[in-house]
Formats: sequence, C-alpha cells, structure tokens
Amino acid sequence: MASLATLLAGVAGVGLAYVLAAGRFPGRGVVEALTSLPLTLPPTVLGYYLLVLLGRRSPVGVWVEATFGVPLVFTWQGAVVAAAVPSLPLVVRTVRAAFAEVPLDVLEAARMDGAGWLHQFAYVLLPLSRRGVVAGVSLGFARALGDFGTTLMVAGNIPGRTQTLPIALYDAVQAGRWDAAGALALLLGAVAVGVLVAVGRLGERVI
Repeated sequence: MASLATLLAGVAGVGLAYVLAAGRFPGRGVVEALTSLPLTLPPTVLGYYLLVLLGRRSPVGVWVEATFGVPLVFTWQGAVVAAAVPSLPLVVRTVRAAFAEVPLDVLEAARMDGAGWLHQFAYVLLPLSRRGVVAGVSLGFARALGDFGTTLMVAGNIPGRTQTLPIALYDAVQAGRWDAAGALALLLGAVAVGVLVAVGRLGERVI
C-alpha cells in the first residue's frame, strides 16, 4: 500500500510541483493552499473529508465503482489513496524547491534550441533536479508508510486487507502484545531513520 501510495503521490506531486514552479495562472494561490492543506488538518478531519469525497454515494465514489467495479471506502485501494493524500504535500514542497534551483537560462537555452515544455521537463528539468525528486519521493514514502488516522478513517482496520503497519501496532498495544508492538515500532522507526539519512545525503538544500 505504501509503495502504491508513493507512486500515486510521486506522479501527482511532481506534476503539481512543475505547475506551481513554472506557471503563473489565476487561482495559483488556491492550488498552493489546497496542496498544503493535508499538512495542517488533523488526520481524522482529513479522513472525514476523504470519506465524503470518495464514499459510495458521492459522485467520485459512484464513478469509481461503476468504472472499476469496486468501491474505494474500506478497501485496500482506498487505503492507497488515503496514504497518498498526506504524502502529497511533502513531495510537492521538496520537488518544487529543487525545480526552483535549476537556472532559468538553462531552460531558456533549451527553449531557444526548439525544445517544447515537455522536452524541457523530461530532458532538462528532471535530470538537473533528480536529487530533489528522489528526496521528495522518499519523504512521501516514509509518510505513507507511517500514516494512521487518515487510513483508518477511509479504509478501516480489516486484517489481511486494509490493516497497515501503524494500525497493526495500535492493535498490538490495545491487546497487550508488547513484543509484537515493539517489533512493529522498531521496523517503522528504522524505515523513518533510513529515509531521513538518505534524504540528508542527497543534500540539505533540497529538503
């Protein structure tokens, strides 16, 4: 679930970072605010909004179920979306900062050589900011792996289907299974530390 959520947040986050870094358009401030909103909302509130947006009676939920034959709420697919949403701002902020460090004259030179915006993005901007992109995606993965409240609200706690590591840790504590809880906490902590060390090595300026 965390890997798929990272893929979803990574693709959407890099695209949004490019639009916000390169574009000047009406409503840009609103897009920036909405992108950062998951950082400020409590996880339960964010999960509630996602339930309203993705529920089986909502337009989005009806379309998803009619198109793909499965609902999003209380499914592993819903858990992927729930974990991706709070990861998105970390990807956008980190990648956008990396894009901003690419010299404008380099992009201008590519444009004068006949490169369209897609070629500039794929062959100039992404390669020059790859460290920031990797850092952003890594932070997004750590956030997706550790999400608790939003995932629990949207996907529930169904063992073998939607139960993630943080939710399993909570269950272990509630049941008094301290050995299992300690092992899960150690695993999650090790992943978090590993990601932060890797991001630090990519360079503090892209965090």
